[in-house]
Amino acid sequence: MAEADELNSLLATQRAAFLRDGLLSVERRRSDLEKLRKAIVANRDELAAAIDTDFGQRSRQETSALELAPLVEGIRYLHHHVARFMRPQRRRVALHFLPGSARVLYQPLGVIGIISPWNYPVGLALMPLATALAAGNRAMLKPSEITPETAAVTAQILGEIFPEDQVAVVTGGKDVGSAFAALPFDRLLFTGSPNVGRSIMRAASEGLVPVTLELGGKSPTIVEAGSPLGRAARRIAYGKLGNAGQTCIAPDYALVAEPEVAAFVSAYKEEVAKLYPDIAVNPDYAAIINDHHHARLRGLLEDARAKGARIIELGEQTQGRRSTHSRTLLPTLVLDVTDEMSVMNEEIFGPILPIVPYRTLEQAVAFVNARPRPLALYFFGSDGPGLRFVLERTTSGGVTINDTLLHFAQDDLPFGGIGMSGMGAYHGPEGFRTMSHAKAVFRQASLNGTDLVRPPFGRLFERVASYFLR
Repeated sequence: MAEADELNSLLATQRAAFLRDGLLSVERRRSDLEKLRKAIVANRDELAAAIDTDFGQRSRQETSALELAPLVEGIRYLHHHVARFMRPQRRRVALHFLPGSARVLYQPLGVIGIISPWNYPVGLALMPLATALAAGNRAMLKPSEITPETAAVTAQILGEIFPEDQVAVVTGGKDVGSAFAALPFDRLLFTGSPNVGRSIMRAASEGLVPVTLELGGKSPTIVEAGSPLGRAARRIAYGKLGNAGQTCIAPDYALVAEPEVAAFVSAYKEEVAKLYPDIAVNPDYAAIINDHHHARLRGLLEDARAKGARIIELGEQTQGRRSTHSRTLLPTLVLDVTDEMSVMNEEIFGPILPIVPYRTLEQAVAFVNARPRPLALYFFGSDGPGLRFVLERTTSGGVTINDTLLHFAQDDLPFGGIGMSGMGAYHGPEGFRTMSHAKAVFRQASLNGTDLVRPPFGRLFERVASYFLR
C-alpha cells in the first residue's frame, strides 16, 4: 500500500523525467505503443484468467470480444495516426496582421493520472494509458481494488516494458485512491460512478487539476413503433447481457411503443435463449463482480416488486437447474415501472431491463429529457423523421443506431459523457487533444503594420482606428 509521501515522490520522479527528456519523437511514441500492444497480445491468456478470477466467472471469449480486441485495435489506431495528431496546425491570420503567421502546437501535458474501474479492468485502464503515451506524457495508473488479480497482472506486465519514471501502477484500497486523486497531476482521468466522480473532482480541484470524468448513468434505448422487434431485442439483449450488464454504456431501460410491449417481451425472451442457452449454467454468462453488487441488484428488484412492478426472470427453469455460481443474476425484465422505483432512478449496472411504454415518439423523447443526460443513447428504427427528431432533440455522450455499444468501438470517434454522465472525451483525435496542451504560437514578420497603432498617436492612428471601428 502506497503512502501519500511515496505517491508524491513517484509523481516528482515522473515529472523530472518528463522535463529531462523533453518532447518525445513520433518514433519513440510509436515504439511505446507497439510495446504495449505486443505485451497485451502476448499476455492475453493471463489477463483473461485474472479477470475470470476476479469476477468469479467471465469467459475468455467475452473478455477477448468486449475488452482486449477493442483495446488492441485502439492502440493500432493511435500508432497509425499519432504523426498526424502531432503535426502543428496552421491557423488563419487577419489581414492587418499579415505577413505574420499563426499555428497551434500540441504539446504533452506532463504526468497523467488514471483511475480505472473494475468492470473492464484492462481496457478501461490501458486505453487511457495508450492515449497518454501517444500524446507524449508520463502516466500513473490506479486500478480498482475490486479486481486485485487483474491489477497485479497489469502491474507486472507494465513493469516489464516501461520504467517507473514513465509508467507506474499504484495499487491499494480507498485510502490510496483518495490520496492518488489529490495529487497535482497535469490531468486526471477517472472512469467510474457519478457519486465517486464527485469526490474525485473535489479532490482534484484543490490543485486546480483538470479532470476528464467518464461516468455512467441511465442510457435509454428507444424502439420506434414498427421497428423489427426480433432484431431490436437481439441487439439490446447483447448490449444488456454482455458482462452481465456491468457496462457503463449498457442499455439501462427500453422505451417501447405501448401496443408493442407484449411482442417485445416475447422477442426478448427468445433472443436471450438463443444468446445464452441454459443460461443458469452457461459459462459464457458472466457473474456479478461481488456480493455487495449482487445484493444491490436483488434489492432493486425487491423494491420494484414491492411497489407494484411485474418481474419476469428469464432462464430460471432451464432444464430444472439453478445456477452453479452464487453470484449469477439471471436476465430480468421489469414491467409496470414507476418513477418511485429505485430501478428507475439508479444506474442499474446489471442484467435487469425495465420496459417503459410510450404512446408517441415525442413522449419518449420527453421522458429521456426529463432525466440527467446519459452517456449513451440507442435508437432502433428507420432512417427517417423519427431518427432525426431523436438526434436533434436529445443530448447524450454518444449514439448507436440500430445496435448497442458499438459507437465505443469506433476508434476515430470521441468517447465521453455530458453533464451527470461525465466531462471531456478520449478516443480519436479528441483523446489525443485531451492529453495535450494546444499552445498558440504567433510569429511576427520583420515588416508589419502594427507600428501604425502604437504611440505616439496621431492623425494616421485615427484613420486606422476609424477603419477598424467602422
